Amino acid sequence: MLLSSLLLLALGYLLGSMPNGYLAGRWLKGIDLRQCGSGSTGATNVLRNVGKGPALVVFLLDVGKGALAVLLAKSFGLNDWVQVLAGLAALAGHIWPVWLGWKGGKAVATGLGMFLGLAWPVGLACFGLFMAVISISRIVSLSSVVAAIGLPVLMLISGGSSAYLVVSLVASVLVLWRHRSNIERLIAGTEPRIGQKAR
Repeated sequence: MLLSSLLLLALGYLLGSMPNGYLAGRWLKGIDLRQCGSGSTGATNVLRNVGKGPALVVFLLDVGKGALAVLLAKSFGLNDWVQVLAGLAALAGHIWPVWLGWKGGKAVATGLGMFLGLAWPVGLACFGLFMAVISISRIVSLSSVVAAIGLPVLMLISGGSSAYLVVSLVASVLVLWRHRSNIERLIAGTEPRIGQKAR
């Protein structure tokens, strides 16, 4: 059991560290996304610097790697805490990928995938909250921040296990911390909307 758990944590990190956004920038535009726009390798920076189609593909791949890390732990019959740790390992891999000098994305899509794997109704509700805010504001970071704040509330309402509730709080704090520069720009009124370049 211990060996299986450790192997799944390592696999979760490796899944999370797959640099989908970075590769899209390199292959399609010959650019390093870490040197463009927000410096993130996530789907939002791909959207701004590479295009809509590649951004959608990167988003789906990033969601998939978060979900897969959790579903693999579930398929081995491991408990809620190991499932959570596997998901967190994928988040860590996405944010701090060993292949890119520890500089990756902000973990929103991968976090969504993790929660779709853990408790899909909560994941879908959180995604719905994200889409509602983005349809009104046209600001990706604001939508991500609101969804992150809503996540532990939704998990609590759903009656999720203590492991799931703890990880929802951890993920919420992690996403907010990764968006701290965006939050500063939101407060200053300089955060770009969809279709605008980051300032």
